[in-house]
Amino acid sequence: MPGGTNVIASTVHAWLDARAETDAETRALVTEITVRTVAEASLNGCSATVTEESWAPRVAFDKALRERFALALGDVPRLSSGAGHDAGVLAGRVPSAMLFVRNPTGISHAPEEFAEPSDCVAGVEALEQLLRDLL
Repeated sequence: MPGGTNVIASTVHAWLDARAETDAETRALVTEITVRTVAEASLNGCSATVTEESWAPRVAFDKALRERFALALGDVPRLSSGAGHDAGVLAGRVPSAMLFVRNPTGISHAPEEFAEPSDCVAGVEALEQLLRDLL
């Protein structure tokens, strides 16, 4: 049965969403992953083909807005995000930034994504504080 836990697949398709601080670092990361994948496959009598299906440059959010967020929120972690969606689509036209809510599973953009209600409330309260600071 395809996808079974005890089945040796003849073909596997996988997708990679790679991000880094700079476009050059992302390119280098994907190159390293590609080289290692092809080498490991060959060592095990298999072959691997890596095909780039899409590329989007890193999205840089508004520095001044990020600094205002940092001042308003105080000592909270600053996360780098290469998001090309969400606020990323706005970033080229209007000052944009993102506010993240803790996700204990680390799973994102999937049905298994989960955040505790208390973390969602904390996110809403932080967003309210940020919006009041901007007014």
